[in-house]
Amino acid sequence: MSLIKSTLRILQSGSAKNQIYFHESKAIRAFSSCNKLRQDAKDTTASKINFYIDENKEKGYAILKFNKAPVNSLNLEFLTELNIQLEKFEESKEIKGIILTSNIPNIFSAGLDILEMYQIKQDRGSQFWTALQETWIKLYGSNKIYISAINGHSPAGGCLLSISCDYRIMSKGPYKIGLNETLLGIKAPFWFRDTMINTIGYRETEKALQLGKLYSPEEALSINLVDELAEPKELISKAEEQMSKWCAIPTVARELTKSSMRRDTLSKLIAQREADTQAFIEFTQRDSIQKSLRMYLESLKKPKKQSS
Repeated sequence: MSLIKSTLRILQSGSAKNQIYFHESKAIRAFSSCNKLRQDAKDTTASKINFYIDENKEKGYAILKFNKAPVNSLNLEFLTELNIQLEKFEESKEIKGIILTSNIPNIFSAGLDILEMYQIKQDRGSQFWTALQETWIKLYGSNKIYISAINGHSPAGGCLLSISCDYRIMSKGPYKIGLNETLLGIKAPFWFRDTMINTIGYRETEKALQLGKLYSPEEALSINLVDELAEPKELISKAEEQMSKWCAIPTVARELTKSSMRRDTLSKLIAQREADTQAFIEFTQRDSIQKSLRMYLESLKKPKKQSS
C-alpha cells in the first residue's frame, strides 16, 4: 500500500468529517485524471515552453520552473498544464518534494491573467476558475513537500501559489509580495483569505487584504509571509538545503500532521466549489468591476514616462 493510500485510509477511519474529506479527495483525483486523459490526447509541446522540470530522483525532489513570458500570468491553459504536472508529482513514488520557482528573472508570478476576467464568456470563466481552484487544492492539500523559491515579484495569485507551499524562501531585492486584489477593485476569495490567515494571522491579514498591501522581502519575513531570505544567487541552493531537511522527516507522520493542519481550510472550498465559481462569474461581470479592469488594461498600454 502506498503512503498516500495508507494516509487516506487512516483519515477514512476517523470522524465523519474525515470520511467526507476522504471521499471528496477521491472525487478531485478522478476529476484530475479526466483532465489528464483529455490533455494527453492533445499536443503537449506547450508544456516545454511554460515549464522547465529538473528531477533529482536520487535525492527525492524536483524543481519546477515557471517559464510563461513575460510574467508567468495564470491563464486557463497555464493552470491546466500546471495541474497535470502537479498530479504527476503526486503520483510519483520517487519524488517526495517539489521546489517551485521561475525561470524568468525578477518575477515569480504576476498572478491571475486579467484577460481571464475582462469581458469573459461564462463557459471560459467557469473553466478558468475551476482550474485555479484545482491548482490551490493540489498545492495546499498535497501529500508532497512544496517549497517556493520566490525569485522576484509575487503579487496576488503569485502570492497564493507561494503561501500554499510548506516553506517559502524569497530573494533579497526590490521585490513585492502580497494579496493586492483590492487595488484592482476585486475582493480576494475566501480561500485566498483563509490561506493568508493561516500564514500570517488574522489581524495582519485583515489589514493586508483591505489595503491591498504589497510587502518587501524584509517586511514579508517580519510577518512570516516568507520563512527565509536569500541572496539571488543562493536562492535555489537554500531551497535545496531546506528540502533535504524536510525529506528527512518520516513521511507518514509528516503527511498526517500536514493533513490535520490543513483539512478544515481545504474542506470549506471543496464543499462549495460550484457556488464559489458562480460567485466569481457574477462578481466579475458587474459593470463596476469591468470598468476597473478596463481602466487597468488601458493603463498598461500607456507609454511609461522616462525619468530625466
